[in-house]
Amino acid sequence: MDKIIARHLTADLYGCKASRLADEESLSVKVASLFEEHGYQVLSMTTQDINEDHSALLILLSEGHFAIHLYKSIAYVAADLFLCEFSAAPEDLLQKIKNIFKPEKFRTTYLKRGDFSVSGADMKPQTKTRVAPLRRIHNTGAKVIRLLAHRKH
Repeated sequence: MDKIIARHLTADLYGCKASRLADEESLSVKVASLFEEHGYQVLSMTTQDINEDHSALLILLSEGHFAIHLYKSIAYVAADLFLCEFSAAPEDLLQKIKNIFKPEKFRTTYLKRGDFSVSGADMKPQTKTRVAPLRRIHNTGAKVIRLLAHRKH
């Protein structure tokens, strides 16, 4: 048995494009197609309006699941991708999901699920979290140059 039996990735997408959150039907088709393009089998898909501002999409895959919650008024998306494969690469799929929503920034947390190599004394979950802005900061170099020039004077 492999030591890790599943890969689990959660993502918080902040400042998403409003137009990308508006059409849930189109969104569900895009996301389902994305999984099929990557060779995953979509078993079922459901969308649910929780209230006027919050909706959810759940896709059950033969290899795991994908759940996403959309909060339109705050331009926020919470995503959960669970793939029951040792060699799964959920980061690749997440990059494509980010391309759909075009967030200003995001935070991801990666979990290795079913790690049978840990001893009973060390059962803390192994997580890796990454926070990164997606906007290009094209003037950073200019700021550094100005700062260095200012220090010379």
